Amino acid sequence: MSGVHFRSHNILLQLKLVEAIKKAENIKIQHVWDMHLNLGELHLMRKMMVRKAIQDAKIPFTYVCGAGFAGYFAGNLLQMGTLISPREKVLIYGDGNFKVTIVDEDDLATYTIKTIVDPRTLNKTLYLRPPENVLSQKQLVDMWENFIGKKLEHITISRQDFLASMKGMDYAGQVGVGHFYHIFYEGALTNFEIGKEGEEASKLYPEVKYTRMNEYLKIYA
Repeated sequence: MSGVHFRSHNILLQLKLVEAIKKAENIKIQHVWDMHLNLGELHLMRKMMVRKAIQDAKIPFTYVCGAGFAGYFAGNLLQMGTLISPREKVLIYGDGNFKVTIVDEDDLATYTIKTIVDPRTLNKTLYLRPPENVLSQKQLVDMWENFIGKKLEHITISRQDFLASMKGMDYAGQVGVGHFYHIFYEGALTNFEIGKEGEEASKLYPEVKYTRMNEYLKIYA
């Protein structure tokens, strides 16, 4: 029911949970919202439908969003289709300078659990933007090259060529390319200010010693 685009397309089954919660009347929703994007495609439109249903039902909620999971983004230096660290060459999206937030999944879980009984996050969005983990792809690649003591071959792909790579892909591949395009060519995880409807996790919970990516990458070195 998580609806992740490359495993299932069951997002709308979450509407059954919304109906059950409406009847129970004593449940708050902790909804992990994967990205702050404006993609006009079916995958995220379905997620928006679930989000609207939650708010229309006046169910107490906290949305958690705004970061890439380290397990998918960090060790592979943001390369699509692999979780293995590159040792020879790396694909750079555009100039590689757009910032992206990357968070260890354990830290994401810690922040999420803390919101459950925190009135400051009631009916708000918790954005994950710990300052030392807001990095450009080039910064992440530099960290990795320093760890392994080797300069990788950097292969730049323009936004036009990257979008063109969607041709002939299945649904999951097209959604993945769409996500990457908005993140790495438009900076969609960091190109907005957090407004009154949101809170930033590391500011709200400074006691959480979140994993920095220069520490996380040591797992792969």
